[in-house]
Amino acid sequence: MSEEQMNSANKPISADGRTYHVETKEGEMANRIITVGDAKRARALAQHMDKILLERESHRGFVTITGIYKKLPVTIIAIGMGPSMMDFFVRETRMVVQGPLSIVRFGSCGSICDAKIGDIIVATGAFAITRNYRFFSHQEEKPYILWPAVASDDKLTRSIASKIAQPLGTDHVFAGLVGNADSFYGSQGRTGSDFYDANDALLDSVHDSYSDAVALEMECHMLLHLAQVSTGPDGSLPPSIRAACALMVYADRQGNKFISPETSKRMVEVAARAVLDALVEDMPSQEGLHPAAGSVWEGELDA
Repeated sequence: MSEEQMNSANKPISADGRTYHVETKEGEMANRIITVGDAKRARALAQHMDKILLERESHRGFVTITGIYKKLPVTIIAIGMGPSMMDFFVRETRMVVQGPLSIVRFGSCGSICDAKIGDIIVATGAFAITRNYRFFSHQEEKPYILWPAVASDDKLTRSIASKIAQPLGTDHVFAGLVGNADSFYGSQGRTGSDFYDANDALLDSVHDSYSDAVALEMECHMLLHLAQVSTGPDGSLPPSIRAACALMVYADRQGNKFISPETSKRMVEVAARAVLDALVEDMPSQEGLHPAAGSVWEGELDA
């Protein structure tokens, strides 16, 4: 566990202001954030920043890197996998960053459309897929629940799609709804004989419910949902977080193929600056954002 003593069970923060899971405090995270699952990917993205000011790894495995890109502070954070890790990250970031947040998930997915390995899928929105535990006790209901979709931020999404298409080509950028499963295996329709998952028809159910579904993964819906329900400092609307998702196709579910390490590395290099550029253009000024005084970027923006 963290070596810091937490001051509350409801909102655990240490005496010096660090959150429990992510372990960052005010002034260490920027308002512009790229979130990834893999720490290696976070560090690869960070190499495209003009200057790295902070790298911190928490006891829960969150790797936070904050630096300068085009004279603006940006944070890249590796959070691991799944909706719970996304929940920890978004909520604890909101605790320590003043002003609006612009968050892009740059992750991986399994394609359930014509997108192939090496392509990018930009999510127009996301829906959750959860295992229905009652079914496995009584089998009186459907084994999986598909929840209503939540939209991505349209302006940020279109900007990312446009910028990624420049190096990759429009034929390799796809857009549509993404299913956010609560597991990698059962809730994404991966079959096997070791467990009774009752998921043989799950992908058909996804397409029946969402004809424009293009991919499955595990984080987008939680990010977009939390952005949708985020509030201002006094608990008022409109939301204080805007979010979008760009996903590298790692698994071709229709062709049953999986990405190579070489292709994965190449895709990060191709898309890195596109995602960074979209983020800083979406939030081009520091006005109304977290103050520079006391932050890791204090005195760095005009350097």
